Amino acid sequence: MLSHSRWNKDYLLSILDNHIINYPSPINLTYAWSFGALAGLCLVIQIVSGIFLAMHYTPHIDLAFSSVEHIMRDVNNGWLIRYLHANGASMFFIVVYSHIFRGIYYGSFMAPREYLWCSGVILFLLMMATAFMGYVLPWGQMSFWGATVITNLFSAIPYLGTSIVEWLWGGFCVDNATLNRFFSLHFVLPFLIAGLVILHIALLHKDGSNNPLGVHSATDKISFYPYFYVKDLFSFLSFVFFFSIILFYYPNLLGHPDNYIMANPMSTPAHIVPEWYFLPFYAILRSIPDKLGGVAAMGGAIVVLLFLPFLNTSEVRSAAFRPIFRKLFWLFFANFFTIGLDRARGCRITLHFYRSNWDSLLFFFFTFFNAFAWTFRKIFHEKILV
Repeated sequence: MLSHSRWNKDYLLSILDNHIINYPSPINLTYAWSFGALAGLCLVIQIVSGIFLAMHYTPHIDLAFSSVEHIMRDVNNGWLIRYLHANGASMFFIVVYSHIFRGIYYGSFMAPREYLWCSGVILFLLMMATAFMGYVLPWGQMSFWGATVITNLFSAIPYLGTSIVEWLWGGFCVDNATLNRFFSLHFVLPFLIAGLVILHIALLHKDGSNNPLGVHSATDKISFYPYFYVKDLFSFLSFVFFFSIILFYYPNLLGHPDNYIMANPMSTPAHIVPEWYFLPFYAILRSIPDKLGGVAAMGGAIVVLLFLPFLNTSEVRSAAFRPIFRKLFWLFFANFFTIGLDRARGCRITLHFYRSNWDSLLFFFFTFFNAFAWTFRKIFHEKILV
């Protein structure tokens, strides 16, 4: 008599059993650990909606703006697909920022998860590049001038800057060649991101998930299904509810009205600002008068995340047991959104001194704190909990 085994024990399907169904998870995981799965959901939404948009979009400076309006007005449910994609990008960044802040708070960047953290930062950088190129595609006023300003930042590089900018443009200004290559890269990069997500998950499952206590335990674990499957399902439904409110009632809340005006190289908008999720970094750029210094500070504020595992000096992971770090973390958290809000409101000279100092805190937060912890240990020759 032939024995029948469960489908998830089949050789070809065992990966589902090992990495989803019976995947051992720390017993004390909270809803904060659902942001990773939500980020995966957002990526799927962006790829699927983007493929449908690409079927009707025309990457030409004379037709791009009209093709977007054609999608909105003439294509069946085109307005839904376009708003789903545009607001999906904002939801994606909300989820990813929450995922990053959770990782920082609970010390998920510490050993043995250094490569997991670094792969996540690389994913974040690719996300930012993809989102920037996508913002150019509607070819509205903010699209054109945003592309002009951001690509011009490369001209701050000594000797090679001008050549790099002209190479990015495909000419001597943002034109049809620029739009074409941005569309091509915007279409391809999400699939590269999807591939890196698989690597990110593989690295996660290699060492297992961190937990709110930051304590490694090989025994105090339970299977992912059904316990954390239910938590993730609730998070999915909550996310869909919140996303639906934005999508159906406030679809233009997170956009800029000037992008409903066709790009005009002869008319500069009063305020050129990127999408809201770039504003904290844009504020750093604008708060430093020197162009090269501003570009270096803005890039450094992003890249510094890549070095967090190697700058860390504490052996205690979770901020729950690091009172000084916990207070500084919430100060850093408030600062990140404060300078972004400041930039969104267009504040300039009056708050320049305030913004410069808070930008410095944003950039040097981890470096200063870890240097302080290392120095304190050296002075007192003992390990301390900071």
